[in-house]
Amino acid sequence: MSQGNTPLAPDRLALAESLLGHRFNRQALLREALTHRSAAQGRRRSRAPSNERLEFIGDRVLGLVMAEWLAERFPGEQEGQLGPRMAHLVSREAVAEVAETAGLTHVLNVGANEALTGVGRLATVLADALEATLGALFLDGGLEPARAFIRRAWAEKMAAQVLPPKDAKTALQEVCLARSEILPVYRLVSSDGPSHAPNFVISVTAHGQTGIGRGGTKRQAERLAAAELLGKLR
Repeated sequence: MSQGNTPLAPDRLALAESLLGHRFNRQALLREALTHRSAAQGRRRSRAPSNERLEFIGDRVLGLVMAEWLAERFPGEQEGQLGPRMAHLVSREAVAEVAETAGLTHVLNVGANEALTGVGRLATVLADALEATLGALFLDGGLEPARAFIRRAWAEKMAAQVLPPKDAKTALQEVCLARSEILPVYRLVSSDGPSHAPNFVISVTAHGQTGIGRGGTKRQAERLAAAELLGKLR
């Protein structure tokens, strides 16, 4: 992970291109995609923009390619079944896992102080960076390089889809109601971290068991807590 408010070195850009499977004609796009706003602070915006604008584009690219892929893979399903599949595959947790597996943590440029506190490994930061990278791929080479990377990077997650997945909180509620009329109880355990990278810890309890989730948003932490408790109840 690149630290400090300096642009990514050529060797890290070359590594990023190797990870993505694409040689950039405009490497400035790749630099921008891999620059967290903490690394862009204090530098002229025209020279070192953060990846937030590219993230906006990449989010739409991911949605389009994933919708195309799902429709192709499950031709007999309607929107009500494809929607949960899509939500699962493009969730913050899933995108962050793909980013880490793809090696994005080794090339992401974050500020020196943030690097020391592990901001570059937060799910929200990784997911945003990957979406920004998809935006850069699209702007540099069109849809095909973005599609090729997505289908390669998400292949395992797509192959694991048999039945349309359920949100962990919904699934936990159904399991609890099937056993009794007692619903799971969520509780905020702690919240800390800087405003641009908060960290929430939430617990959920039901039927004498407890699950703990940690995330950059309360909703994410609740889902992770529900997923942990589901594993225990099942």
